[in-house]
Amino acid sequence: EAALRRELRAAVAAAPRSDLDGFYEMGRAAAFVRDGGFRKVALQFPDELLADAVQVAGRLEAATGAEMYVLGDTTYGSCCVDEVAAEHVGAEAVLHYGPACLSPCGKLPVLHIFGQQPLDVGRCAEAFRELYPEQQSCVVVLSDVVYAHAMGELEQQLHPEYPNIIFSRLVCGDPPGPAVPGEERKFGRQFLVEAAGGLQDYAMFYVGAEGLALTSFMLTWNCCPFSSFNPITGCGRRETLNVNRALMRRLYLVERARDASVVGILVGTLGVAGYLTVLQHLRELLCRAGKRSYTLAVGKPNPAKLANFLEVDIFVLVACAQNSLLDSSDFYRPVVTPYELELACNPAREWTGNYLTDFRDLLPGACAHVELPPAVPAEEAVPDVSLISGKIRATHLCGPPSSQLPPSTALACRDQTRALAEISPAASFLESRSWRGLEQQLRQTPISKAVQGRRGIAIAYEDEGCEQ
Repeated sequence: EAALRRELRAAVAAAPRSDLDGFYEMGRAAAFVRDGGFRKVALQFPDELLADAVQVAGRLEAATGAEMYVLGDTTYGSCCVDEVAAEHVGAEAVLHYGPACLSPCGKLPVLHIFGQQPLDVGRCAEAFRELYPEQQSCVVVLSDVVYAHAMGELEQQLHPEYPNIIFSRLVCGDPPGPAVPGEERKFGRQFLVEAAGGLQDYAMFYVGAEGLALTSFMLTWNCCPFSSFNPITGCGRRETLNVNRALMRRLYLVERARDASVVGILVGTLGVAGYLTVLQHLRELLCRAGKRSYTLAVGKPNPAKLANFLEVDIFVLVACAQNSLLDSSDFYRPVVTPYELELACNPAREWTGNYLTDFRDLLPGACAHVELPPAVPAEEAVPDVSLISGKIRATHLCGPPSSQLPPSTALACRDQTRALAEISPAASFLESRSWRGLEQQLRQTPISKAVQGRRGIAIAYEDEGCEQ
């Protein structure tokens, strides 16, 4: 009873209440709503900023006259825009607050308000000088979105001393026009490298705390040495994360995907543009590779949810770039990214050292798309040996799926009455288990009349006091 009545107060790491207008950029948000003529707007807050949602929504309604709806809980990661929840209330636009992955959306207009976290620009510049004492150093400066507002001041301090420094800028959505030579467009960041050697001659300096964003940057640009400045601690350091070891772990998962016969496709986003296209691409890829696939929508994946699908050998998560690298060490089955699955199933794709975390790069017409090779007859296929189990496995691709009905090879006689049953991986897995559920024992159990059972709840039945 004491636990149920206790009042909980969340530790909110937000701006002071007197600085709501500046932290949440009320003027820019109100102008966005008025200029667009929106009458219903959804406000999406991360958990740590929900305590300010009522005040922010009230001020915006008073300033714009539009109805504001607060999305209390997101189906997937809070960094992605939850367009599905916004459509439930008929919202015409979304105001997304807090850290964001900047993945492009396909349905609703979105305004990102990151929340201007404080940054000691002088201390950050001092840490940069300590990490890069040579003033001719070639460095690309990246930042967490909550510190993007201070990058202009940092550039004014460092650019006169470091002529070869490059500051990235944030781009919400797909930038217009094709990329020019030497231009990088990834993770909502855009910068131009004019050096002859390309990006591999540059180092990376990240302003922000350690997290999924920094891990994605380090895996994607693994040819560049990284250093970072943590505004919370005020310390700069060279990143000691062994990228090669992390890549070895990911390549091990690729080998597990090659051995898998049943793959579960986890839908980890409903708001990133192109997610339906990549789902269809993965289904076709798995079908051509001779693997069965199930498409699963489980919200935010966790070990307990995925442990319900024991017949699945490996899962592939379709999510934004920041949430794709899921640490599946605690999971019953590994979880890979779409790029890792394509490395395992597409013989035409070779490992080049470049790691891709954005699934849109794999789609037709994208920069890293690789066409599937033609089918090879089974008798001409070169056998391959698994590096994990040591067994021989087939690596050739089947023919493309036809639009006609599939042949009846998946049907088999179930009993002597010539009844047909479909052979599925789930049914085959159930047949191999020692315990298959409760036995019905039809016509073997004697019939008895129903009697009154115990009354009450399990912790204290009504008749327990009488027995004592």
